[in-house]
Amino acid sequence: MEEVIKNCDLILTELNKFSKDMINLGPAISDDRLEIFENELNFELPVDFKYILKRHNGISLSGNEICGIGESYGGQSLDKLYEFEHDNGPNKMPLFFLPFSPDGFGNHYCLNLSKNSKGVCPIVFWQHDFIYEDLNDVEECNANLTEWIKEVLIEWTLEDYSYDGAKK
Repeated sequence: MEEVIKNCDLILTELNKFSKDMINLGPAISDDRLEIFENELNFELPVDFKYILKRHNGISLSGNEICGIGESYGGQSLDKLYEFEHDNGPNKMPLFFLPFSPDGFGNHYCLNLSKNSKGVCPIVFWQHDFIYEDLNDVEECNANLTEWIKEVLIEWTLEDYSYDGAKK
């Protein structure tokens, strides 16, 4: 677990390099809402995910985001998003996929909670308009959340912008 926490701290340090005009780091979670959500899911949330959300309940950088949890997020709160995608969505996700980042087109990056091991789990990309005959066909894009943040939030942003927000 120590290595997982170290990687989380490194990625949070990297995110803090961005101008406050570019990034929105949500407030710390000081209550037990993540633990309540975890109990409702009947799956253990990965350590990296809980650690990062406890420090920043929601992160947004250049149009990409990690959803937060709580009433202030409305329908985009993790619990509401999970409920919709598993109960009401036209292409229901398996219960062990936790959508945490929408792509703006109805698709989501998800934690694959069925593969939670040693404090982390892989990130998959769920396409809402594709009927998966075999769940092994769901694209696994990153080994864990910190790798996903490094690629999707940080590297994709740095392709077009500097840390200070200047367009490249």
